[in-house]
Amino acid sequence: MVIQLNPLRVARFPELSFFSLGSFLLYSLAASYFTWKQQHVPAGLGVVTTSLDIAWIALIVYATGGTRTPFFFYYTFPVITASLRWGMKGSIPVAFAGVGAYITMRLTLAAEALADPLGIDTIVVRSLYLIVLGCIFGYVSEFEKKQNQRLLALSKTAAQAAVLDERRRITFELHDNILQSLATLILRIESSRGRLHESEPEIIEELKAAEELSRSTMKDIRTFLAGKPIAALASGTLIERLRDELKFLRDGVGGECVLEVNSENLTLPHRIESEIYYVLREALTNVTRHSHATHVNISLRLDGNRLFGSVIDDGVGFEPDQKFGKSGFGLSGMTDRLKQIGGVLLIESSPGAGTKISFVVSLSRAMPSVN
Repeated sequence: MVIQLNPLRVARFPELSFFSLGSFLLYSLAASYFTWKQQHVPAGLGVVTTSLDIAWIALIVYATGGTRTPFFFYYTFPVITASLRWGMKGSIPVAFAGVGAYITMRLTLAAEALADPLGIDTIVVRSLYLIVLGCIFGYVSEFEKKQNQRLLALSKTAAQAAVLDERRRITFELHDNILQSLATLILRIESSRGRLHESEPEIIEELKAAEELSRSTMKDIRTFLAGKPIAALASGTLIERLRDELKFLRDGVGGECVLEVNSENLTLPHRIESEIYYVLREALTNVTRHSHATHVNISLRLDGNRLFGSVIDDGVGFEPDQKFGKSGFGLSGMTDRLKQIGGVLLIESSPGAGTKISFVVSLSRAMPSVN
């Protein structure tokens, strides 16, 4: 704008000068807006815009004319952007391209008597200026990228070290507390079982089952600490496992326990079957520990591509919001397990009115993530 409004300026190509500067302004604004919206510019588009920058600036230099055109400085724009995109591999070739376009243009104008001959010292100084600038910006850009890569590597290393340290802490905590407690529990069960009279076979069998469960839990914890996968639920055993859980619950609370399934041969993908079992087991564990219920009903119903399930008890109930906020790790775990297979958990309960935990899983949504 300053150049165009200069009253002493003699424009050799006034219309072309005005057009080239105005269109370059609009092009720059459009490119800036696109970059702001897209955030990440594709590599191919970067090559196109850099080429357009060089061509457009060459047109501006040509249109403004004269050996002292102030717009030679514009060649630094594509040099800087090329250095940011590709480092020295981009900035130096772009600098040479700008120098070549400028020299060719000035020599052509001088040969056609449209401009005074350009002194060799001016050509050398401007060429060296652009090439050195390309080297500096390219080097700085590459140095910055290398530093960022090193910082990223250090960040990953620090994160991995923190994970290993936390895992080591958890390992010691599990070994020194839970595993030792389970080992002591097994010894006490064995001792109690040995002191029981043979006329009490049911209690002896129950103690044997508790002992085996404790040993199995210890084995699973040691497997987890070794970084190995824990054996998953055997496929096709969901109903059988639920019957065992209900038998234990019936013997434990002395109430009525009912399992309702609309298909005796309920077939589910292995991942879904496993997650559903752990959700239902957690619900039954909560009934055993907290509800003081006399009646528990489990229902599983397969309707097309959707599985509906519920656990209903007539126990003391609770406030769901308070349970989640206070000690609801089990309930949160149930919610997370169902989310992983495309399911939704619903909890209906209030003090003195029992509890209903229900869920629905869309098998069509869950299939891609579980197969």
